[in-house]
Amino acid sequence: MMVTRKDVILDVKNLRIHYETPKGDVIAVNGINFQVYKGEIVGLVGESGCGKTTAAMGILQLIQAPGRIIGGETLINGTNLLALNEDELRLRRWRELALIPQGAMNSLNPVMRVRDQIADAIKTHEGRQSKAALKQRILEVFALVGLPSRVYNLYPHELSGGMKQRVCIAMAIVLNPPLIIADEPTSALDVVVQRVVAQTLLDVKNRLGVSMIMIGHDMALQAQLVDRIIIMYAGNIVEVTPVSRAFENPLHPYTQLLIASIPSIKERKPLKITEGLTHDLRNPPPGCIFQFRCQHVGEDCRKNAAPTMLEVEPDHFVACHLYAQGRQE
Repeated sequence: MMVTRKDVILDVKNLRIHYETPKGDVIAVNGINFQVYKGEIVGLVGESGCGKTTAAMGILQLIQAPGRIIGGETLINGTNLLALNEDELRLRRWRELALIPQGAMNSLNPVMRVRDQIADAIKTHEGRQSKAALKQRILEVFALVGLPSRVYNLYPHELSGGMKQRVCIAMAIVLNPPLIIADEPTSALDVVVQRVVAQTLLDVKNRLGVSMIMIGHDMALQAQLVDRIIIMYAGNIVEVTPVSRAFENPLHPYTQLLIASIPSIKERKPLKITEGLTHDLRNPPPGCIFQFRCQHVGEDCRKNAAPTMLEVEPDHFVACHLYAQGRQE
């Protein structure tokens, strides 16, 4: 996908988010930088606790105490969301960026019909409208995400898990925002329904031309959905690449382990497991953050400064001393 600077929808610069504890701050997001371009799906991937959802909540300014945003910028169409007050943010959420939450069951109001929950978002941003106009608009967005018209009058508990998730997708796109953040939208679903929801997201992207951030840890699912992939480890971005290259030529040792952990249907082979434990997030070590679990670790990884992001191939960036020092095997 060819992109230029004018295609940038979201520009995240040096975003830092900490969680306060009695024994020191947990560094959940450690100065990350990335961009999302018009019409693309970006995958944000890493193991549980790596900071991917915290980063998304930081972009949306939805970090709850004891978390706090330490610094950085999140620019959407040139406006820094972190500099806006709550009233200004409320006007931009749903209209300029929207969230598809991980747990649809806990995100929908159980005592409100689906129609009323979607209508609330429309009326809040566009003012009161006639019931006929609202109904037509809601049914149109239902058709876009593959929901039958009968869902209009139902309560959330009357829907299946996949239908609830598609209701959340409908709510996210009803105001046609240029950017949607999907936080593990298929993680609570069985594999058959996962495929349906994933196809719904692709249809939305293709029909509306929206950009998406797809958060998850299922590399196989990411391969089917995203254009570029961002690999996070312990609050840091370690690799950014077009998704095909992540599978054909993963550069960072952590990315290589993630790819190797995918079961193969063509051959029997033992699954590789990332051994060791993540460092204490309150006290990161000098040098590379992955040093305690990396099979290629050397003295420069332990003693040198943290590796900076290098463009090893066109549009393929990695933060690893193996490439800075020319030690790659």
